[in-house]
This record gives sequence, C-alpha cells and structure tokens, in this order.
Amino acid sequence: MAGARVERRLAAILAADVAGYSRLMGVDEEGTLAALKAHRHELIDPKIAEHHGRIVKTTGDGALVEFASAVDAVRCAMEIQCVMAERNAARPEDRRVEFRIGINVGDIIIDDNDIFGDGVNIAARLEGIAEPGGVCMSDDAYRQVRGKIEMACDDMGLQALKNIAEPTRTWRVKVGDQSAAAAQPGSPASQAPALALPDKPSIAVLPFQNMSGDPEQEYFADGMVEDIITGLSRIRWLFVIARNSSFIYKGRSVDITRVGRELGVRYVLEGSVRKAANRVRITGQLIEAATGRHLWAERYDRDLRDIFDLQDEITMSVVAAVEPSVRQAEIERVKRKRPENLDAYDLVLRAIPHASAATPDEASTALALLERAIALEPDYALAHGFAAWCCEQRFVRGDHREEDRLKGVAHARLVLATSSDDANALGLAGFVLWMLAHDRSAALEALDRALAMGPSSLIALTYGAVALAFMGETALAIERAQLALRLSPFDPLRWGALSAITIAHLLEGRYKEAAEFARRTVQLNPGFSTGLAFLAGALARSGCDGEAQEIVARLLTMEPAFSSRSVAALADGDELQRRLMDVFAAAQLPR
Repeated sequence: MAGARVERRLAAILAADVAGYSRLMGVDEEGTLAALKAHRHELIDPKIAEHHGRIVKTTGDGALVEFASAVDAVRCAMEIQCVMAERNAARPEDRRVEFRIGINVGDIIIDDNDIFGDGVNIAARLEGIAEPGGVCMSDDAYRQVRGKIEMACDDMGLQALKNIAEPTRTWRVKVGDQSAAAAQPGSPASQAPALALPDKPSIAVLPFQNMSGDPEQEYFADGMVEDIITGLSRIRWLFVIARNSSFIYKGRSVDITRVGRELGVRYVLEGSVRKAANRVRITGQLIEAATGRHLWAERYDRDLRDIFDLQDEITMSVVAAVEPSVRQAEIERVKRKRPENLDAYDLVLRAIPHASAATPDEASTALALLERAIALEPDYALAHGFAAWCCEQRFVRGDHREEDRLKGVAHARLVLATSSDDANALGLAGFVLWMLAHDRSAALEALDRALAMGPSSLIALTYGAVALAFMGETALAIERAQLALRLSPFDPLRWGALSAITIAHLLEGRYKEAAEFARRTVQLNPGFSTGLAFLAGALARSGCDGEAQEIVARLLTMEPAFSSRSVAALADGDELQRRLMDVFAAAQLPR
C-alpha cells in the first residue's frame, strides 16, 4: 500500500548565518546577542516580509527563509547586506555582525511547516562559502534573476559543496561598493582573480588573533605562527605559503574562502590566543578554503611558564595534528578523481588506506598502486617507503616469501639513496630495514634523519618506536610512542604506537601493562594478527588463561599458518627472542 503523498514545490531558498559568531560571542556575549536581536527586529524580519518571504526556522545565529520568487530572494538579500554594511561601518572591526547568505532555486519537500531536500541543502552550503557581508547563489537562481535585477556578479565556477553529489556552478553577487575595495590586499571584497592551486596540497597559516588585549601576547602569537609555518614547511608533500604573504591579513576580519583564492591554497589554518592570569588558551582550526569545511580543531590550555618551551610544545602539537588531517582530506579528495586522471601523488594517496590496514591482502592492493606511482616517478621517496612497508607486511604476516623480503629491503634502501628529506619515507625505510634486514646501523640512521627532518612526524615516531622495541631499546621506544600518541591522539595509525609500547612491556616482563596496550591495539586494528598474538601471550602470563585461549582461537581463524617463531625472530639477539618465545608458549601459540 502506498504511503501518504509527499508535498513538494519549487521555491527559492535563502540561508543566512553570522560569520565568526563564536568569536563574537567570545569577545562580547551580551553585546553580540543584543546587536543580533536589534538587526533582526529593525532590518531582517521587516525586509523578509517586504519581499514576501516566509521564515521557516531560525537558529542562534542564522535563518532559513522560503520565497516564491528568486527575484524577491536576491533583492531581499542584497538590501539586507547593503544596510548591514552601513550599520557595521560605525562599529570596530572585531565587533561587526556580518551575515553570509546563500540562495538556491530548487524542488523542496514540505513537512509540518519545515522544508527539506537538495534545494535546501545547496542553499545552506552556498551560505557556507559566501564571504562575510556577501551573497552566493546557485546557477539555477542566477538564471532566474539575470536581466531582472540591477546587479554585478562574479562567476565562481564549479564548487564542490559538502555532501552534494555534483559540483555546483556558483555566482558571487557584488553588493554595494564591493568593487571599490578590490584594490586592497586581503580585503574580503577583493575581486582579484583566483590563483591556481599547486599540484600538491597547499596551506596558509594566518596570524593568530590576540584575544587578550596584552601586547606581549602579540609577540607570543606571532612567534608561534612563524614556528608553525616552519614546521609545516618540513613536510615535503605540503606547499606552505611564506610568512610575508599570510601576514598581510594580520588585524583584518577575513573570509577563509577569499584567502584561499587570493593565496592559491586548498587549506587554511587559523587560531587565537587568550591570556588570563598565569594561563594561556590557544585555539586552532584547519579549514578547507573552498567549502569552509572544518577538518580539525583543538584547544590548548597551558600554564604560562617558560614562553619559549610553550611555543615549542604547541607548535609541535599543531603540526602533528595538521599533517594527518590534511592527508585524510587529500585521500577523500582523490577518491573522487577518475582513475585515468591519477598521477603519482594521487596513486600514493589511494594506496595509504590499504597499506594502513596492515594485512597481507590489503598490502598487495596498496603495492599495486604504489608500483604504478613509482613507474611514473622512479625517485618518489614516499612511494618507495610505503612499498617497503607493504612488502614487510606480506613477508611477516603472509607467506614469508624471500621475494617480498628482498623487495622490501630494496625499496627501503632506495629511500636512502634518493637523499630523501621526507620524514615519513625515512621513518618507514628505517622500520623496514630493521624488520626485514636486521640492519641496525642503517635503520637507526634512517630514523635519526627522519626525526631531524620532521620531529613531529607521527609515522617516523610510531614505526621507529616499533623498530626500537624489537632492538631492545625499550625505554626509548616507549618515549617515542607516547610522544606520537600525545601529539595526535586520534590518528588512524596510532595502533602502531600502542603496539610498540606492548612489545617493550613484554620484553621487560610487565605483562599486565602489555595486556592493556595490546588490547587497545587490537581494538583499533582487529585485523592485526601480531597484535592478537601479543595480547594472548600477555594475558596468559597475567594468569588469564581462558581469555588467552579465546584470543588464540580468533588469531588462528584469521591466520591459520601463524608462526610465533617468525615474530620472535624480529627481536635483536637470542635473549630477546627467547623472552618472546616464552610469552607465546604460555599462550600455547604454534611455534
């Protein structure tokens, strides 16, 4: 039996919100609320009524409005923004209430006075990429109003809007005297042509806002941003805008989408510093410039003791968090590219999720992509690094084929031969040179170079810690693994750092601690068979024989040919290998 008929209609949808609302509330909560109420009562609600709009719903800082006519919707938006510009002219820059407005024409669903559908969603996404004080509209809306309203528009081209399947052609409405501001660098209304994006991911770090009113904190904030720019510049697959370019926005109220176009970057990092008594609060957020989508945000509350130590700590934490966030965003972006258009960089990005699964089958899938990348760029160090890691996975947790071992070592040595300054590639190479060749000196050389190039490289810290644990350098292994976990507690590869700590505790006879970290390892990566072996052994040594046998059964179902001797052989020397074999024997694992 058919359900109730859905009510639909064609409508023009206007979505609006306040740019920087959280920042305004942080500066002056009561004043911001009072100003927003006054703007709504005196301007916005009357204008909507004048142009025959219906307010569907409001949020704390935004509104969704339905119009029967696109002309009415666009006229309403332009008049609101023109009057708001006049009102804001008399206010300090950091106290201005600036609206962003998106308009779309499309089919909507009506349900209990609310509206739904792509017609609504596109309007909301267009509002997200509009500049403060600006209006963005879809091509569908533009076609309805073209020639009917006196206005000037800029074609923004196709925009990839979050959760919208197809790119949307978008138009920016020039409101009031925006064109007069075009000559001002960094102006939100600047109409300078967008710079082309570089081939690799690009990022600009904007000056952090000093929310304290204390001039001394200005120096602290600027120094930290300079250090962050330097730290990100060490990540060789990132294109980082120089300080002199990003600091032209200092003291300005900026629109992130505009910054992305003016500097030609895909990502923007912004933040603020606020001091109170002997404590300082630092916030940071990473934004995809074209869409305004937030990729990462964090708040750091610290005692203000040694200002330089604090700068170093925050810098390392931010750089360590930004790298995997950008990498994940790039992986998602590359997934949308057609297979025939993939270059070497794209192929490596597609390989990383498969390599990170740490199973022989997934490693084989990744290796095929990496070999295509190397065929395109034979000296691509990161491709060789991940290829070496995939060969290690196929050897250690696969069929122990000598071909995989030799190929993995060859890829690792090629990373060193390319004089690579890629910390991630060097970290993987050092790990593989220990695991597959037991070449202690070459492994340590690669790991030391990796951390010299990128002290916050999570891959170098994590897999260096695993290699060090198997070498018997247990204290250093735990130190580096804990640093990796502290720098990026949500990184998808953090199971590797937990595994390093597990190995170190097992070798030192701390079985309850080993069981705790092994359990966390397999929770994060249930397909990591070696982690299950460590957990079974640690449980058996801790007196939990029943649970240990359940883990053994699970492991052997996953990997029937598991050999404890092959895992123990990764440790350095007879004594460390004997300790691991004793642990595995306690769990009755196959030799």
